Amino acid sequence: MTTFQGKGVYGAIAIGIVSVFKRQDAVVRREHVDDPAAELKRLEDAKAAALAQLAEIYEKALREVGEANAQIFEIHQMMLEDDDYNESISQIIETQAVNAEYAVSVTAQTFAEMFASMDDAYMQARAADVKDISNRLIACLSGADAASDAADGKMIVCADDLAPSETVSLDKERVLAFVTAFGSSNSHTAILARNMNIPAVIRVGEAFLDAIRDGDRLIVDGYTGEVILDPDDVTLAAKTEKQSQDLAKKAMLRELKGKENVTLDGTKVSIFANIGGVDGLGPALANDAGGIGLFRSEFLYLESDTYPTEEQQFAAYRKVLEGMAGKKVIIRTLDIGADKQIDYFKLDKEENPALGFRAIRICLTRPEIFRTQLRALYRASAFGNLGIMFPMITSVSEVQQILAICDSVKEELRSEDIPVGEKVEIGIMIETPAAAVISDRLAPLVDFFSVGTNDLTQYTLACDRQNALLEPFCDTHHEAVLRLIELSAQNAHKHGAWIGICGELAADTTLTEAFLRMGIDELSVSAPFVLPLRGAVRALDLSANA
Repeated sequence: MTTFQGKGVYGAIAIGIVSVFKRQDAVVRREHVDDPAAELKRLEDAKAAALAQLAEIYEKALREVGEANAQIFEIHQMMLEDDDYNESISQIIETQAVNAEYAVSVTAQTFAEMFASMDDAYMQARAADVKDISNRLIACLSGADAASDAADGKMIVCADDLAPSETVSLDKERVLAFVTAFGSSNSHTAILARNMNIPAVIRVGEAFLDAIRDGDRLIVDGYTGEVILDPDDVTLAAKTEKQSQDLAKKAMLRELKGKENVTLDGTKVSIFANIGGVDGLGPALANDAGGIGLFRSEFLYLESDTYPTEEQQFAAYRKVLEGMAGKKVIIRTLDIGADKQIDYFKLDKEENPALGFRAIRICLTRPEIFRTQLRALYRASAFGNLGIMFPMITSVSEVQQILAICDSVKEELRSEDIPVGEKVEIGIMIETPAAAVISDRLAPLVDFFSVGTNDLTQYTLACDRQNALLEPFCDTHHEAVLRLIELSAQNAHKHGAWIGICGELAADTTLTEAFLRMGIDELSVSAPFVLPLRGAVRALDLSANA
């Protein structure tokens, strides 16, 4: 028995037989051509064939994973028609009098290296897309079959990596799981795997490819990222039991997909998902979230070595908004400080950072950072249903400053003829006792409240949530915390605002009934908790003991 450790990108367990993915790669050699014009004609014919193939793959993806995820193949078509990409290939053919396959191969390498060298993780992942379209084009030029071969029957497909088109081309009915030696959790392949509900583990290392053969027995644990080759009887029995429990639980939850979040007496509540970045979109959709209740934008900053640009942020926000296809997406503005420190912000060391220079306090005192993020947000608002949420609010004057800056940014964008969404909801987080106590004065200024129960509990009970010694004293069900939430709900509704909860307590089903009785309109939880929470809501009868 040999265990390999990778990164799980879809939580599920598969036990089965290995099928090593065999890619029909064409061997590319540099060859002299006497007629570059004829070679350019070959290139155009091959490009037309490749575009037709991509159109077919798009239609297949549309049926299996939906429009948002099928869009990558429209993007592939656009990449294949990109002027810079095509000009590079043509120039190599004309100036060097070489075959088109070689010109495509050189261009692919250049463009892939360019994307891979970028700071932004999303753009780095585009290197795989360039290789994918280029391999397809070379296959069309050489007459090779761009499709790949996997054995008949249900198999665990193992490969060095899988391009998006290869992932979609797999017959879902014959694939138990896939495992790759390399790959990125930001890649479209990983996103597609999550949305196709295929158990998947990536980045298990090159040694894995040397160890496996067709027909080997394999266990793939998408929860832990473990891949076990030739498991012993004890391990096989344990994983089989875990798989049975997992399948039974998922079968029960699948029955809730598409159902309303409504109690037995007819009370409705929205159930949204919390995500930390673009790669959280797949799990949110797979778990049938009604929207995104919290997009933690600080992860764009935490994952970067320098301030993310307006374009980088715009690309991330737009992708999530388009991916949610009109469903509400609430993006929280930068929330760093306290337990989330970033070196390039050069924040001074503080004796008590949880009560220090953090979140909205940084944004209001460093307007260049704040305005860059707001420009990206308002630009992205033209591509979906956006709500912007501001953290760590303690006063009316802070909200008034925020609204003035938002108005200024919108006016600036419109003066540049940049479209902005017609209706962008503005909300604030209720995570300080101050915000809850003056919620009657804050509610008229905004469209919604979202309660951050982690910080609200910390500040209400004077318990540092990073200090393990204080856990016995940090009662998340404390009456004071629940009273502040109820007060905020009453004041929100009194002034025409709605209220949600995005902290960890939102997923605590022992409090679901209490929250609904308070009038909470929306609960936002980690994606795996969406369906269990729906089940809890549908089992409640608020008319009983009212």
